[in-house]
Amino acid sequence: MSENVLLNLDSEPKFDAICAEDIEPALTQAMAQAKEAITTLKAQTPPTWSNTVEPLTDINERVGRIWGVVSHLNSVADTAALREVYNRMMPEITAFFTAISQDIELYERFKAIRNSDEYPKLNAAQKTRLAHDLRDFVLSGAELAPEAQAELAALQTEGAQLAASFSQNVLDATDAFALYFDNTDQLTGLPEDALAMFAAAAEAEGKTGYKIGLHMPHYLAVMQHADNRELRAQLYRAYSTRASDLGEDKWDNSANIDRILQLATREATLLGFNNYAELSLATKMADTPAQVLSFLQDLAQRAKPYAQRDLAEVTEFARQQLGLTDLQPWDITYASEKLRQQKYAFSETEVKQYFPANRVLQGLFSQIDKLYGVHFIEKTVPVWHPDVHYFELEKDGKIIGGVYMDLYARAGKRGGAWMNDYRGRRQFKTGAHQGQIQTPIAYLVCNFTPPVGDKPAQLSHDEILTLFHETGHGLHHLLTQVDELGVSGINGVEWDAVEMPSQFMENFVWEYDVLVGMSSHQQTGATLPRALYDKMLAAKNFQRGMFMVRQMEFALFDMRIYSEPNAHWAQVLQDVRHEVAVIQPPEFNRFAHSFSHIFAGGYSAGYYSYSWAEVLSADIYAAFEEEANPQRTGQRFWREILAVGGSRPAMDSFQAFRGRTPKIDALLRHSGFDA
Repeated sequence: MSENVLLNLDSEPKFDAICAEDIEPALTQAMAQAKEAITTLKAQTPPTWSNTVEPLTDINERVGRIWGVVSHLNSVADTAALREVYNRMMPEITAFFTAISQDIELYERFKAIRNSDEYPKLNAAQKTRLAHDLRDFVLSGAELAPEAQAELAALQTEGAQLAASFSQNVLDATDAFALYFDNTDQLTGLPEDALAMFAAAAEAEGKTGYKIGLHMPHYLAVMQHADNRELRAQLYRAYSTRASDLGEDKWDNSANIDRILQLATREATLLGFNNYAELSLATKMADTPAQVLSFLQDLAQRAKPYAQRDLAEVTEFARQQLGLTDLQPWDITYASEKLRQQKYAFSETEVKQYFPANRVLQGLFSQIDKLYGVHFIEKTVPVWHPDVHYFELEKDGKIIGGVYMDLYARAGKRGGAWMNDYRGRRQFKTGAHQGQIQTPIAYLVCNFTPPVGDKPAQLSHDEILTLFHETGHGLHHLLTQVDELGVSGINGVEWDAVEMPSQFMENFVWEYDVLVGMSSHQQTGATLPRALYDKMLAAKNFQRGMFMVRQMEFALFDMRIYSEPNAHWAQVLQDVRHEVAVIQPPEFNRFAHSFSHIFAGGYSAGYYSYSWAEVLSADIYAAFEEEANPQRTGQRFWREILAVGGSRPAMDSFQAFRGRTPKIDALLRHSGFDA
């Protein structure tokens, strides 16, 4: 058993040595040892921070780290063997953590510490941690009767299984779709790099010609550039019906959605809330569902006239210039790209040629160094795929953290982009490591267009935005200076504030000095011309109105289905679309069936966070626009927001940085809605 890599997780895991058969014995042993340790803990009297909170942190962290590695691999390197043991162990791991969170003896110990003479001597981070823990005990059902606790535990276990099933259905339906072409006769309009990507996908299967799938780099290339309207329609239908009743029964998420919503409602009722949205907001900045709905409806109302103007413009352009008299959803991305090219005299393909991935990474690291004086140093460690690279963060000669970067799309990897943590910062108060600081380590995962052959990957401007966004999350976790694990880094930060540092980082991708520093034309080596940058900047808010109302559609749908338990989700989606959308999708569109954010990704009744935090992040970036010294402002941003993590309320951190409450003005100005 000592050979099991998962039982010896400390610094960087030996990802190349982890086997599916290691998972069950590692988790079984770790959970058994944890239960023994909890029994010992509860026998200590009187309850103190050192005999209760510290050992329980050790217990939760050890089991959580093993499961975190397993969950991470399930997302980025899915195999049949891994999925089987992941699904088998999920009920057990969920029950394990639920039992701890409902343990009335542990809850009483935490309350005793709060009421003890020791409490005034705790530091601010410890007091916040204790307050969060007491709140979470209540929200986990620690005060419920045993029968209700058992029901809540069963609901949470089933909910975790349903979320996994939802996500796996989307992945399988995405991976299963493929179109093959012997030549390029039906692929006119597609740029050379897209054709090379399709050829490489076919070659990977031992085929000649071209393979087109539904992973985002494939899908977006076709929707944006393919002249073949039938091909665009075919891909649109396949993509928008993934994991639905219009596909294979085994991947249909319809019943999963129904049951997920039923469980959420029952869980909220057991805990004394009117609906799941109220329960969700108990740990967020926003106070009530009504407040969130009002915020979203206000933004939608502001954006809709711009969205209507955007749609009218592209519709008229498509009619006059492309002969598309009946513009359909599968035409809009294509027509929009043509319109952008005509209106601003540049194409996404032209821009992409200036941004090889390795130069973009160097530029990203350079900007972080400029703001915070932190250096990224690549280190060779075991990884789960050859595309993955690991970097240590160094400040004043000391290693302060590490990050894995997994940037490219591939089969067996969940779509989208995200940051997650392998471990958080903490100072050990007891044991062999007493006094030492555990440095944080993060995963940064994207699904960019992969390199083809010996040519480096070229990133689009949108992909660079995504990279900076996810790195913003990473910096929030990695640059913490809080030593209490429960509130260091992203831990303990309100969910609707988590997007604030990530969206803030996106702003730098619109600065010329940043872009030119990461550019090198794939053929000439030339840097990004100022004239092309000026065109990009002029097009910055191109169709921003349509984008904004689309985000409002997602967020309103999410908040309403979790706050209106008696309404049917499909009807709510239709109602929301009629209220805010300017593009009505076809009847067959099954967007909800692959909306993993809110059914499998932790954003249930929380998707509004993107827009909520965008108000804060735009206002924060405005401080950099107002002040002449970006490094001085960056150091203040680090000190007041990134460094403090979840150790104080996010609004307090914002006000400490900005000196006032948030204003929406900067967001409206950056979006072009202030005219």
